[in-house]
Amino acid sequence: MDKQPMPSPDIATGRLTEQELNHNFSDAHPPLSHEQALVEAERCFYCYDAPCIEACPTSIDIPRFIRAIATGNMQGSARTILDSNILGGSCARVCPTEILCEQKCVHNTLEEGRPVRIGQLQRHATDWQMEHGGQPFRRQPETGRRVAIVGAGPAGLACAHRLAMYGHDVVLYDRHAKAGGLNEYGVAAYKLSNDFAQKEVDFLLAIGGISVVGGKTLGVDFSVGDLKRDHDAVFLSIGLTGVRQLEMEGETLDGVQDAVSFIETLRSMSKTDVPVGRRVVVIGGGNTAVDAAVQARRLGAEEVTLVYRRGAENMSATAVEREWAQTNGVTVRLWASPVAIVQEDSALAGVEFARGSLNESGKPVYNADDRFFIPADMVLKAVGQIFCHDPISGEEIAIENGRIMVDAEYRTSMKGVYAGGDCTPGEDLTVAAVRDGRDAAEAINAALSSAA
Repeated sequence: MDKQPMPSPDIATGRLTEQELNHNFSDAHPPLSHEQALVEAERCFYCYDAPCIEACPTSIDIPRFIRAIATGNMQGSARTILDSNILGGSCARVCPTEILCEQKCVHNTLEEGRPVRIGQLQRHATDWQMEHGGQPFRRQPETGRRVAIVGAGPAGLACAHRLAMYGHDVVLYDRHAKAGGLNEYGVAAYKLSNDFAQKEVDFLLAIGGISVVGGKTLGVDFSVGDLKRDHDAVFLSIGLTGVRQLEMEGETLDGVQDAVSFIETLRSMSKTDVPVGRRVVVIGGGNTAVDAAVQARRLGAEEVTLVYRRGAENMSATAVEREWAQTNGVTVRLWASPVAIVQEDSALAGVEFARGSLNESGKPVYNADDRFFIPADMVLKAVGQIFCHDPISGEEIAIENGRIMVDAEYRTSMKGVYAGGDCTPGEDLTVAAVRDGRDAAEAINAALSSAA
């Protein structure tokens, strides 16, 4: 192993000026002008039985909203999107459209790599609605029913809006001070710039009938049983709050932290106050790893290396995300598994990795005798998030394979309690969480209506 001496850890704030940081964390993908949107909309074939609709977890009628843009009907376009996905603005910015709707665009068979820019068009329409039309939906007459929602992320917000639309009163509880969930605290700042997550929350809450109670934690400040006693139904959208560990000595050293916490800190503070290392190693292969690596680089880290234990084809981060990391100066190392967090004089010095490959059976193996060392004064762990069941321990809620089990109507095994989003089985995508919240609200409304 080739290991070079390294100076003491160097983690500091203010590596870049405020002007440089503002530039680095501005909108990563600027919006289309109206003229550009018209040109792009006219490329759409408005397919019958469009494959892009099937690829969208919220089943937005994509040809319909694009046709509306092309004919100048911006209000109609936005309404089509928001009918299916009330968080269409944030989903347009954070969805991996390259593996969802845009991957299925028929233009890929005619002009490889040039699908209609569905995500950008969706952003254009929803931004227009938020800027010019406000909340397009109105509440039905009040029903007198109250629903508690735990978790004010995409699933909880989508559920709250749909229930409020039906006239129910909703109380949204969240452990954070602000609503928004991952959109507010867990997504790279340059993806949802200019405080967009909170602007979208305000837009959604404008329907009325929704109260947000921040700084309250399930299992600490109240229980599911408490909520059931005081409400007609409960929806759990508590996400994945646990973080996997490397299970190796040195994880508690200064400079070693999980990437989720790093991103949350960055989203919660002024960029000038966020400390970052000069040499940063990010361990993981998902979108969180990419977001952490790129943001570390944009905070002023001189060297950022993202290390993943298998090949690029196995990374959960899409090819677009991997390319984004590399164009932002992040070095990507594949087929390497961490074997030791290296210390010098009780301080972080770097990470030692074993090189890997596939064996004859197609399984990854790592050679303990073939190692290399990457010096670092900051290590960010992005090796996966897990469901933390402590808040619902003791409740009659079934959990299997680390997720809350629900039926086709999003009902848990506890009567009157529903669940959706990342805490239940399925894809860990913002747009999938929105679908869960929307559809759970429909099930809750049907149950409340039949019981009336």
